[in-house]
Amino acid sequence: QVQLVESGGGLVQAGGSLRLSCAASGRTFSTYHMGWFRQAPGKEREFVARIRGSTIYADSVKGRFTISRDNAKNTVYLHMNGLKPEDTAVYYCVADPSLSMVVRGTWTYWGQGTQVTVSS
Repeated sequence: QVQLVESGGGLVQAGGSLRLSCAASGRTFSTYHMGWFRQAPGKEREFVARIRGSTIYADSVKGRFTISRDNAKNTVYLHMNGLKPEDTAVYYCVADPSLSMVVRGTWTYWGQGTQVTVSS
């Protein structure tokens, strides 16, 4: 069983930066795929980024966002630079031990979400 708790969201002006954190329970953190999704009001949840050994990003955030992990702290981060109003959403941390589930988008474990609002 994995528990995920996000933090670091807030209000930022366009062009600014935020770093989101996700604290995960368990000693098997390093073996799990970790990632971030986001959902804006009235829109479907969309994939943002994921990491295990390597990293993968959605085209919309590539070059602006960086996902990283600190296995000693059981924590995954999403460093967001050059934020745009269209980045406004609730950001969810996700985890799953199975690549097949990750590819399907059916991640097993989800955090509660943290709000990111980018103003113009």
